Amino acid sequence: MMITVQEAHRLIQESLPAPGIEEQLLRHLQGMVLARDVEAPFALPRFTNAAMDGFAVRWDDISHASVDSPVLLHVTQIIPAGRSSTMRVVSGCSAEIMTGAPLPEGADTVVAFENTSGFGSAFVEIYRPVQKGANVRHSGEEVKPGEVLLHKGDILSLPEIALLASFGLSSAEVYRKPRVAMLTVGDELRMPGEAVSGAEIYNSNLFMLEAACRSVGIEPVALSAAPDTRDSLHAELVGLLEACDLLITVGGISTGAYDFVQQELAVLGVQKKFWSVAQKPGKPLYFGCSESGIPVFSLPGSPVSALVCFVEYCIPALSALQGRAAPAKLRAILAEPFPSDKKRYRFLPGHLYPEEGRLRCRISEQVESHMLTSLIGSNALLEAEPSREPLPAGSEILCTLFPWSGFL
Repeated sequence: MMITVQEAHRLIQESLPAPGIEEQLLRHLQGMVLARDVEAPFALPRFTNAAMDGFAVRWDDISHASVDSPVLLHVTQIIPAGRSSTMRVVSGCSAEIMTGAPLPEGADTVVAFENTSGFGSAFVEIYRPVQKGANVRHSGEEVKPGEVLLHKGDILSLPEIALLASFGLSSAEVYRKPRVAMLTVGDELRMPGEAVSGAEIYNSNLFMLEAACRSVGIEPVALSAAPDTRDSLHAELVGLLEACDLLITVGGISTGAYDFVQQELAVLGVQKKFWSVAQKPGKPLYFGCSESGIPVFSLPGSPVSALVCFVEYCIPALSALQGRAAPAKLRAILAEPFPSDKKRYRFLPGHLYPEEGRLRCRISEQVESHMLTSLIGSNALLEAEPSREPLPAGSEILCTLFPWSGFL
């Protein structure tokens, strides 16, 4: 019995295990999701410091300075970055100070080097007044101690990693990336680089889905292929289920005489949640869970069907296992009619593009599920509810960006 696309999503999401948590070093955090709030262990800046090279002064001493009547101050110390001062700045004195160096006691303002007679003398002339407190970074002005720096669920990238490092944090607790294994099934499949003859074909699905996984930041832990024999299939499934947190198989899931995937998954204790979804392409989609809770997706063998199912179902599952929301769907205006199906939800690869302040889309020229060329130039998956008539140009439909497309 076929279920709806919406029911398939519900069954998948309610069957997924909670994401695992691990501690990861800074260099491995890119693209990972924070599993705990991170609080500031100290203020930022940690100490009040100079915002530029110049002279730390008492503002009362230089408030009346001008080019015609400069203020002369005694330079009593030099404070480089990384070194604290032990001498107070008193009236009539100043400190030569570098960017980032701690502001000495008694000083409340920094005059930029350009507005003075320069470094290297026992005395300095101040040619221009500045506002009181100018060029000073105050302790805690950016972050207070104990303030939440980053929140659980934040996706970590360059700014977040840099912020963690600025507080001396060498690692963070994140949701673990799931270990994904892939298996393609079929006597007819040969690997690229091998010779083919007769009715043999090259195995494009394995490499297509491996690249799709990498596009969402996941490196598969195992890639395998099995012929249409129950013994070989059984052995491969046993090994892969032991090595992964999520298993994807491709092919051998329909009702043909040599389609053994469902039977062997059942033998291994995988509980079927559904098989057959009212969609086109990708109707023979299987989803189940092993006795230890490992999700198993079995995708149809036609390349476009397999990729449609991966984008629509596997990517949201992989997102959930990493503690992140599924990729958002966008709304776009059809530039041409969409050939919907009267009974099944329809997915088609297409091109999404901005025009006159709106997102617009058009389907690919090739629309059959075996035609990989339909993906060339496509950057999104277009979708529509069942309909007796094609959706006319100008209709608004949902689109999912392909994560490898680079659009927007």
